[in-house]
Parts: sequence; structure tokens; C-alpha cells
Amino acid sequence: MIRNITIRDRRFALSGGAGSDAVHRDPVYSYAVTELTDDSGVKGTGFAFTLGEGNELVCKAAAFYASRLKGLDIEAVMADFGNLFNRLSNEQQFRWLGPHKGIVHLALASVTNACFDLWAQKRGVPLWKLLTDLTAEQLVATLDLSYLEDVLDREAALALIRGEEATRPLRESILETGYPGYDTSVGWFNYDDEKVRENCRRAIGRGFGALKLKVGSEDAERDIRRAHIVRETAGDGVKVMLDANQQWTLPAALKICTSLRSMNPYWIEEPTHPDDIAAHGVLAAAIAPVPLAIGEHVPNRVIFKNYLQAKCAGFIQADAVRLGGVSEFITVSLLCRKYGIPVVPHVGDMGQLHQHLVLFNHIRLGHEALFLEHIPHLQKQFVHPVQIIDGRYQTPQEAGSSCALIDP
Repeated sequence: MIRNITIRDRRFALSGGAGSDAVHRDPVYSYAVTELTDDSGVKGTGFAFTLGEGNELVCKAAAFYASRLKGLDIEAVMADFGNLFNRLSNEQQFRWLGPHKGIVHLALASVTNACFDLWAQKRGVPLWKLLTDLTAEQLVATLDLSYLEDVLDREAALALIRGEEATRPLRESILETGYPGYDTSVGWFNYDDEKVRENCRRAIGRGFGALKLKVGSEDAERDIRRAHIVRETAGDGVKVMLDANQQWTLPAALKICTSLRSMNPYWIEEPTHPDDIAAHGVLAAAIAPVPLAIGEHVPNRVIFKNYLQAKCAGFIQADAVRLGGVSEFITVSLLCRKYGIPVVPHVGDMGQLHQHLVLFNHIRLGHEALFLEHIPHLQKQFVHPVQIIDGRYQTPQEAGSSCALIDP
């Protein structure tokens, strides 16, 4: 039984311009942490990601959700987690603060992720193995498919999962080779040109075959210059992604993205306001075949459904510490499988949790193993930090979801 609940407000200041983008110039990487400890002393840890201010509000909301779990057995919780998630996310007073977005949904992510970690800890297996070994029925029981029935009901979800079972053994070699990563830290917004060059060389030397640059400057020529610096330094054989962090209006995006096509970006990420699906549709059509990557600030499965229906996303960047946690991440992954769109997560967790989820996506759902974002700045804060060798995430072997933080 879950006996003790602890909520922690953990914040980590960055230095030297790390983490900066066109909108968030001085982020403080922060976690609203939920810890669930059962009567045998096993502890599950989950969190949601913020950039500092307001983290305490997410913590307070997480305490409200977590209190509903006290006295419950984790196996019983997870056997019907989809219905529990639905009840919590639609709690009649708290729902008004969302619904299914903002502080309350981040808080639910923290609690959800703690449940999945505790479940894997109790079974003594890494989260990726727990998820890949569940039956199709057990997996779907962890999901809330409400508001998706028009495109993905229970039977459709079961069919998608079962449809990949025969070819699963062909994909399990990823456990030995490791999952490819991409370096998102070569070109933080506040870095000068020479630091960008130096970081590109270092990343390629570490085996990364894909790099990302922050764009969205007031002076568009700065973005164009820096993008070409990365392309020239990396060479044509390396994938280069550009990330505007929602900075541009649609007219600005149409102009600057057209100019940026000359350096052959693999994708352009978050070009404009994340709620403006129609604007993304206009932009995607205008700059094709350069695809858009969308999802870092998309808060729930319903809006992802709408993006997929609009056919304007080339890549979906679902984030389990931004969505309602592991459960909603899997739901979005199933939606993407239905629509044939790759999932390349944003990693507000620094890749700790998502290294498990991309293995599950590939092995169990048949998603292509493209690559997973790598951000190194908080590695020393985790009990079991991600391991990168030759640009690839090494398969975690410890029980749980790799989210336990070192005590301050």
C-alpha cells in the first residue's frame, strides 16, 4: 500500500547561457517531484518540468492529486489506471483550472510518472521492459482514450498494438545497439558564433549524427548566419534541426522559414504559437518539403489529435513531463502510429524517462527509431543518469524509470 507521499520543489540554476532560447532567456531547470513510498519501503519518483517561477504551484497541485492515492496498492492502481487518470483529470473543481493543461495537468504528470516508476520498482524491472512485456489489454487499461473515440477507441488501440507483435523480435536489437541521440545543446540562443562552431565539432566527435540550433532572433540575419555555420561545420551528412520556441508570428515565420530552407534543415521546430493549428497548416504547406516539428508545448492528447488531423506535423515531440505523464504519452504515440507520424520526444526530463519510452515506442508500437534529444546539463543530479556512448543512449538496466534525483 502507498503509505507516504512527499512533494519536492527542486530547482537547478544553469550558467553560461545554457538552456536559453528565443523566448526563455534565463531558465532555471526545475522539477515538481512526487515521491510515493509503499509499506515495504519501495519509492516511486515522478516529476513535471518547469523553468522556475511557478514550480511551487505545480507542487501544490501534485499534492492534491497524490493524496488520492494514499492507502492504495500500486498493482490495483495500475490495473485500471486509465479510469483513475480520467477521474483525476476531470475532478470537478480542479478541472476548471485547465482543463487538461497548465499547472493542474503538469501536476498530474508528476503523480502519474511516480505511479509508473513505483510499478516498475515493485516488479524489479526497468520501465521499458515493464511496458514492452504487458499484454495489449494491460497496456490499454493504463490509457484514457476519452475525446479520442472518433479516431482511436479501445478496440482500435488494441488492434494497433497487436498488429506489431509479429515483427517485435526484429526490433529488439535496439536494446544492444542503443537508441540514437541528437545533441540539442550545440546552439543555445545565448551562445556566440564561435561557441556554436566549437560545440558542433565536439558533438560530432562524440558520435552524434544530428544537431539542433536555437533560432528566433529579432535580426533574422543572425538566424540565417548561425544556421549556415552549423551546416558548414557539421557537413551535409549531419541532420540539422532549427528551433524557434514559438517566437515568430505567421507572417514572420513564412518569411524567415523560406530563407532558412537554403541550409536544408531536417525540421523547423515550434515556429509559432502552439495553439494555432491553422497557422501551422499554412506554414507547413508553404515551406514543404521541409517538415515542422510540434509538441513541446502541446499539453494534451486532444490537441495532438487535432494537429494530426490537420496533417501539418512532420514530427511529434510529445513530452511525458509536459503531457499528463507516461499514460498520455503512450496514448499520443498510438495516435501517431495510426496517422503514420514519427514521435521524437522533447526531453524536459533530460532524457531520463524518455529513454525508456522511445524503446517501448520502437519495440512494441513499431515506431521508427529516429533519435532522442540529449540535454546534459542535469546529469549529475540523477541517481542513474543516462549513459551516452558514440551518440547513442545505452539501454538502462536498473529497475524503474531512471527519474530518482540525488538528495540535495
